[in-house]
Amino acid sequence: MELSARNQLSGTVKQVKVGTVMAEVVVDVSGQEVVAAITRSSVERLGLKQGDNVKVVIKATEVMIGK
Repeated sequence: MELSARNQLSGTVKQVKVGTVMAEVVVDVSGQEVVAAITRSSVERLGLKQGDNVKVVIKATEVMIGK
């Protein structure tokens, strides 16, 4: 699948915390953690689990950079 989003990071699922409706997915990207809040049904549909190789896609109108 090709996407228009330019910010695509490859990583490994470190942890999946599933709630009643939502889930928190922690992805290790080269030693840095990226955390996404997605629906529980998306976790189930994708079959996400610890150790899975995934792509983190960031599509935003605002990205902050600090120094």
